[in-house]
Amino acid sequence: MKNVLTIAGSDSSGGAGIQADLKTFYAHGIYGLSVITAVTAQNTQTISDVQDVSPSIIGAQIDAIFDDINVDAVKIGMLSNLDSIQVVADRIKKYKPKNIVLDTVMVSKSGYNLLQPNAIEALVRQLIPLATLITPNIPEAELITGITIDDEASANMAIKKLINLGAKNVLLKGGHLSGKPIDRLFDGMETHSFCAERIATKNTHGTGCTLSSAIASNLALGYDLKNACINAKEYITVAIENSIELGSGAGPINHFYKLYKKAGMLNEIEK
Repeated sequence: MKNVLTIAGSDSSGGAGIQADLKTFYAHGIYGLSVITAVTAQNTQTISDVQDVSPSIIGAQIDAIFDDINVDAVKIGMLSNLDSIQVVADRIKKYKPKNIVLDTVMVSKSGYNLLQPNAIEALVRQLIPLATLITPNIPEAELITGITIDDEASANMAIKKLINLGAKNVLLKGGHLSGKPIDRLFDGMETHSFCAERIATKNTHGTGCTLSSAIASNLALGYDLKNACINAKEYITVAIENSIELGSGAGPINHFYKLYKKAGMLNEIEK
């Protein structure tokens, strides 16, 4: 069995962050490992509070994993401040994991700043060059590059600038643009576009976390970058199509739908 490590924040509602990452790993037959960087108080409507984990504990968690367990891929999510970014970057340089997927988490769907504004430069300078792949959405790419993205030309300009900032490969997620959502993968040589129908649901909590974790899972399983992204897109599309009504806000996607279906458990679960 392959082992994948998530370095991210905890979501008390279970839809995003560490919880979404671990669900995604297990749905792919991966053993999930975790380093918690922050604890959030959140539900389907909002994030009401965040408690950062101390950098020393973040570093100790990473050391504990790499000192004992083989890690086939790493997914990095919420890192809220300069010190957290520094300690994670230092450990990545020390242990040199093969596959690193960086989800450039900055703002939650409810508008909560998950990355302190003064830490954006550190994220760009210290972590982006270390990642195998970065997976910004449109607002995140705009913050990093200063480019307004509203069409294919501006999307390609932003990708080029991200590469110039040190990114090896970029998956620019297009869900925030109008029309059919198009994700663009630049793999260092060419751009591949992944287009899907927009799914009519409000239940999209944790989609960014899940997509990056699914890509990390597929890289750990031995797929090349393009096919890892194709497989991850197929997985998350099914999960969104069969999302879960939970709470009164944006509910979570269904990480285990295909497994429940295969096991003949859907009728029992949907009761």
